[in-house]
Amino acid sequence: MLYQTKNPHGGDIYSEPITLDFSANTNPFGTPDGVLNAIRESLPQIHRYPDPYCRRLVRDIAEKESIAQEMILCGNGAAELIFSFCEGSSAKRGLELAPTFSEYSRGIERLGGEMIRWPLRKETEFLPNEDILEAVHREKPDVVFLCNPNNPTGRMIPQELLMEILELTGNLGSRVFLDECFLDLTDRGISLVQKLERYPHLCILKAFTKSYGMAGVRLGYCMSSDQNLLRAMAQTVQPWNVSALAQAAGIAALQEKEFLEKTKDLIRIQRPQLKTYLETLGFYVCPSEGNYLLFQGPAGLAEELKRKQIAIRNCGNYHGLGEGWYRIAVRLPEENQILMCAISEAMERKTIWQRT
Repeated sequence: MLYQTKNPHGGDIYSEPITLDFSANTNPFGTPDGVLNAIRESLPQIHRYPDPYCRRLVRDIAEKESIAQEMILCGNGAAELIFSFCEGSSAKRGLELAPTFSEYSRGIERLGGEMIRWPLRKETEFLPNEDILEAVHREKPDVVFLCNPNNPTGRMIPQELLMEILELTGNLGSRVFLDECFLDLTDRGISLVQKLERYPHLCILKAFTKSYGMAGVRLGYCMSSDQNLLRAMAQTVQPWNVSALAQAAGIAALQEKEFLEKTKDLIRIQRPQLKTYLETLGFYVCPSEGNYLLFQGPAGLAEELKRKQIAIRNCGNYHGLGEGWYRIAVRLPEENQILMCAISEAMERKTIWQRT
C-alpha cells in the first residue's frame, strides 16, 4: 500500500465523493458476469493457499496466446511485474518515452538505476519516429520500455518501427519491455507475442485490469522466451502472490471474447464523439487508438469537475506534460454525455473558478 506519499495514479475515488470516474482507463462495461460468478464460486476455497504455479491459468493463457506455458509468468497486477522485471533483469539504465506510464521509471529508480527519457512532441501529435533509434544506439540502455498503445497518449507505435527497435536492441545486447496492457481494446493493434522466440531479449506485459474491468483483483502476466529472466523475476516475489480469487477470475475472463468485441464496438463509436466535442471547446486532443483521450485544457479543470463528483486524470505529473493536461477514459454513452455537459458548464464558469 501507499504510505504517507501522494498517489501518482488515477482511480482514487476513496478520499472524496466521486460518482463518475473517468480517471482510470478500465472497461466501460465494468466486470463481465462470468468473472463475477467465478469469483463467487471460488469463495468456499479461500481457506486454502492458492496454486503457487497458477497451473490452470497459465495453461489457458498459453492457449490464448498460442505460446508455450514455460514462457508465461503471472503476477499481482502489471505494476508488480514491472518491478519484478526491473529487479530480475538487474537493469540499471533504462530508456522510455515521455510521457508514459510512471511505473517503468519507478521500477528502475527504486533500485538505484537511471531512466533516460526520449521526448514525444505535441507538434508531431506524440507519435514516436525513427529518431528514437539514434537515441537507443547512442545511450545503449540495459532496457527500452515501450507502451503500445502508449499511456496517456493512446498512440500506437508503428509496427515497422517496433521491429527496427527489436533488431537494434538485439544487436546492442539491450532488452525490450513491451507493455501491451491496452492492446486488446484497440482495433488494429498487432501483438508481438509471436516474435518472442525469435527475440529472446523481448518481454511482453499484459494484464486483465483494463480489458476485463478487474483493477481491484490485481492480475497480469509477462511473456518471454528467456526462462532465466522469468525465473529471476519469480524469485523477487513471494510464492502466493496471485490469489485464488484472481486465478479463478483470470480463467473466466479468458473466455469472454464477445465481451471484448462489444467493448471495442462501443469505444469505436464513443471515442471520436468525445474527441470532437472536446475540440469544439477549443481543446487540443491527441489522436488515440486506446480507450482514453489525452487533451489540453485550462488549468484547474480537474478540480472544478471534482465539485461535481466527476474525476478525470490530471496529467501534470507526467514527464513531458504539465499543468492543463488531462486524460479521460471512454465510458458508456450516458456517462460520456454527463462529462461533456459538466465540462461545458465548467467552461462557462471558468472566469469564476480560476479566480478562486
